[in-house]
Amino acid sequence: METVIGRRIRPELSSSLGGSWDVRWCRSLEWSPLRQEKKARLSFSHLAGKATCLPRGGVTMSTRPPMRPPGSVPAVLLGFQPARAFTGALCLQQSSLNKNLNGYHASGTPAHPPETAHMSVRKSTGDPQNLGSSSPGKKHSKENTITINCVTFPHPDTMPEQQLLKPTEWSYCDYFWADKKDPQGNGTVAGFELLLQKQLKGKQMQKEMSEFIRERIKIEEDYAKNLAKLSQNSLAAQEEGSLGEAWAQVKKSLADEAEVHLKFSSKLHSEVEKPLMNFRENFKKDMKKCDHHIADLRKQLASRYVAVEKARKALTERQRDLEMKTQQLEIKLSNKTEEDIKKARRKSTQAGDDLMRCVDLYNQAQSKWFEEMVTTTLELERLEVERVEMIRQHLCQYTQLRHETDMFNQSTVEPVDQLLRKVDPAKDRELWVREHKTGNIRPVDMEI
Repeated sequence: METVIGRRIRPELSSSLGGSWDVRWCRSLEWSPLRQEKKARLSFSHLAGKATCLPRGGVTMSTRPPMRPPGSVPAVLLGFQPARAFTGALCLQQSSLNKNLNGYHASGTPAHPPETAHMSVRKSTGDPQNLGSSSPGKKHSKENTITINCVTFPHPDTMPEQQLLKPTEWSYCDYFWADKKDPQGNGTVAGFELLLQKQLKGKQMQKEMSEFIRERIKIEEDYAKNLAKLSQNSLAAQEEGSLGEAWAQVKKSLADEAEVHLKFSSKLHSEVEKPLMNFRENFKKDMKKCDHHIADLRKQLASRYVAVEKARKALTERQRDLEMKTQQLEIKLSNKTEEDIKKARRKSTQAGDDLMRCVDLYNQAQSKWFEEMVTTTLELERLEVERVEMIRQHLCQYTQLRHETDMFNQSTVEPVDQLLRKVDPAKDRELWVREHKTGNIRPVDMEI
């Protein structure tokens, strides 16, 4: 019996990654009858906190190892084989990218140091050598997955080198899958939380830039006000001639310059400060919604992981109970042992089914979290690029206005330069003498 549950990743995620991904969850159950032989022996091998039932004496079991998805959420490999054997598998079909696994860099190194988070290692028991061996002491299975803070990653020692989702771009969607040790405490900070902090810090920097421009505007306004006031000063107002004209133009140029700076401050407010202040007014509120959404998915993933561990523990207990009753049958302690074995076998099979169901729910939760992480980190990446470009454009507008102001200021000084070049002391003297002369008859000597 085989059940396939398929769904396609949202179009915006697919287009962002440059291809169409088709994720299919495949679960297969393979049943083989257990021969009722009185002398059949069952040996148990406990691997990583779970019991694996290894039958002997003509018992047919599935030897197909669990498959791992090369490009989606890593599966929690089932670490058990009940009396009626079954195996769990995850299958993924993709059309563009291969071997993309979240949580690792292209070098194959884990994106999170193991010592900073709670980890558990899962092993695959689907190795044919292990299943067919009569010596359970020999472990041929390798560690395939490692679970860090309830997120399952491929084990770095057994998984091939990973290809990044967006190679050469240093994209957010490739480098923030694991948690990071909190430098201010003993806990950890999720990679997505670091991205949110980056976004909120960018919003704060944008606000501070706007406040800086406002201070610049205030300085310009005060400067223009003082220039206008100074231009009305009566100092040296009685200067005459061409020099007096040049001096009057100097005072007039101050009034013109004051007008230029007033216009500059007004444009700074409307074209630089205001857009910076009003850009994404509801950004913090939107980021909180985004944070809560991802946090809820992570909490759901953690609860699914707890359910998996609980089901795994329950299966181990059922296997031990089955083993104990099988041993009682061998020494014929009770006539009800065979009936008890059937009952224990049913409970063991039910426990295995429960574990399969919990693993499926966990993988679905992790798949949902994975998809939302990729989609949301790409959106945060786009927002950051948009923010930087917006600030760059408005700062360019600031420099453009500054150049224009300098040009206008220069135009206010040009008339002064022209009049200063025309200052002629001799001409000024002539004009003054003509206006103020008292007579041109010089005195002579007195005669006797």
